[in-house]
Amino acid sequence: MKQSKDKNIRSELKKLKQENKRLKVLLHLADNLQAHLDLDKLLLTTMQEVAKILDADRCTVFLLDEEKQELWSIVAMGIEKGKEIRFPADKGIAGHVAMTGDILNIPDAYQDSRFNPEIDKKTGYRTRNMLTMPLTNRDGIIIGVFQILNKRKVAFDQSDEELLAAISQITATTVENSLLYEEQVESLNSFVETLSATLDTRDYITAGHSRRVTMYTLALCEQMQLGENPCEELRFAGLLHDIGKLGIPEAVLFKAGKLTEQEYAIIKRHPAVTRQILGNIHFPRKLKNVTEIASTHHEKINGNGYPDGLQADEIPLGGRMLALADVFDALTSYRQYRDREAIEKVWDIIEKESGQTFDPKVVQVFLKTPLNHLIEILEHDQKDHLDHQDLLKLAPHTFSEILKIKRGRIKKLTTTQKNLEKLFDKYYLRKYMPA
Repeated sequence: MKQSKDKNIRSELKKLKQENKRLKVLLHLADNLQAHLDLDKLLLTTMQEVAKILDADRCTVFLLDEEKQELWSIVAMGIEKGKEIRFPADKGIAGHVAMTGDILNIPDAYQDSRFNPEIDKKTGYRTRNMLTMPLTNRDGIIIGVFQILNKRKVAFDQSDEELLAAISQITATTVENSLLYEEQVESLNSFVETLSATLDTRDYITAGHSRRVTMYTLALCEQMQLGENPCEELRFAGLLHDIGKLGIPEAVLFKAGKLTEQEYAIIKRHPAVTRQILGNIHFPRKLKNVTEIASTHHEKINGNGYPDGLQADEIPLGGRMLALADVFDALTSYRQYRDREAIEKVWDIIEKESGQTFDPKVVQVFLKTPLNHLIEILEHDQKDHLDHQDLLKLAPHTFSEILKIKRGRIKKLTTTQKNLEKLFDKYYLRKYMPA
């Protein structure tokens, strides 16, 4: 009797331990998933976590594209990065689960007639067993499919099914949130692009300026390896940095002659108006700094800028990057009344203001810009006329190299350097354009 009771106690303790382990697993997964709003990262994290939890070799989350009636996954374990998988939503084991809502626990894949061995043949991978389960949202609608391959020691059992069912509920909610977030970001992107285009339409003299400033700033972001999120903030800030000019009277904004002190004071209001306009836009948390970055592009390191007279590190790094990109584009842009300044003269002005107007560190990073990228930005409005082969020749060289040549810092140019200068001038001086 006592032995039987002890056995029952041990059995109950074992169940409690398993349940405790399961709850810990689910909490860990939930915490990890909540950290991601980006769908690609979310799906990859989900697959890695599920494969680990179920002691399986691979996991793929297929989402259901109702419009195209396809299952797709942009990331999959064991598949080349960036290669999207798509197939009809009613095909294969995953398709069967998506259409019926059944849970398929297959101990021997090659013995199941619904299994397609062609993928194994193409990849060299050998599927032994698999567990496929519908991904169902809170309304009971199937939005995708979990597919886990090759449990390492034995086949998948009922406890695996129960655990995956719980994981499915957490994942479905998170995926839906991510998809909704992506829709919001897409809408915001469209809105920002429209705002920027509106400014171009009004300020025809500097049309394309915001786009080019954004590209220069993103080039800096890439060189400084700031990461995806800061670069995304800079993209929005760059496109919108001059939106405050919508609040400047046209008589002042488009005046051909020299501005009076009063008129210049009106022009100087536009960063503050930018802050006011952007302050009324609800940006997602990860873009919370857009307004401050955009509205500080006329601040100076020495504190003599506007609108707030900030100095040095008081100015957001993004604002310091925009400041350099803004002036560089103004000096190198074609206008109806003048050609481009010689590139060495442009940089003389920038260097003279380094430490006064511009952050010296940002100035030094700008010099590392690859020449092909520089030309692509300078001539963005003529991008369809750029020769791809010429850009490939410019790619190994940096902006600092062409500056040394143009400033006469090299006593005797090599043939390569002469050709580099000639190729740069072809585009900078627009010699490639038809007469």
